[in-house]
Amino acid sequence: MSRPSKARTARRLATVSAVLATAVVAVAGPAYAHTEVTGKDARALAQNVTLDFHAASESSSAGITKLEVVLPEGLVPTDITYGQGPRGWEFATTSRGWTVSGPELTKGADAEFSVVVRQLPDAEELVFKTLQSYGDGRVDRWVELEDSGGDGHGHGHPAPTLKLGAAAPGATPVAPSPTAVATTAAPADASPSERPDPTGTPATQQAAGETDGEDGGVSPAVWIGAGAVALLAAGGVWWFRRRGTPSA
Repeated sequence: MSRPSKARTARRLATVSAVLATAVVAVAGPAYAHTEVTGKDARALAQNVTLDFHAASESSSAGITKLEVVLPEGLVPTDITYGQGPRGWEFATTSRGWTVSGPELTKGADAEFSVVVRQLPDAEELVFKTLQSYGDGRVDRWVELEDSGGDGHGHGHPAPTLKLGAAAPGATPVAPSPTAVATTAAPADASPSERPDPTGTPATQQAAGETDGEDGGVSPAVWIGAGAVALLAAGGVWWFRRRGTPSA
């Protein structure tokens, strides 16, 4: 093979590899989107605080149907009341938090809703681990804690986190909310994700971030794309060497 031919081949391989690498990044991109929580004037021990949740749609084939939120330490389900959300969606408490669910949203549409907290706990931040379900059965698990030594995104699926300001002067905890029986035991027809299980069902473990073999939030498509790039590079090197070997 002549030197100009080798140069053209090398350029083509580099171009194809770059295209595949870009595709891998594009596939991995949605893993870094956020499900977020915000609260106006959210301070430790503040009362009747409205929290707004925003869940970005990550599916290109189905709409969001349900959001299940796990309450952080210091809050119980009876501390929470529903504000507003997508039309037709309903709010329900569970043994560990609450759900907001209803008719499937339009494909690609984000889900937004609000709740009112009776009193925020005396803490610096609150983490609301969230399971986001779609009409096709897909579930995005926004349950990872922020990595203080990294970019704040954990492994790609950070749980919604609310930073709290310092308590106002003279603020004190109010009497604990009464715990209703309905918040400690889910009804018999509740979905598996809403049923408390002391032994820890897979759904419970995933929401709590306790599953073994954690994949770091990297989707299988990313590994497939990376493998394709590696195979292409290896095949290109073999072909390049073969073309460069003089015939007998």
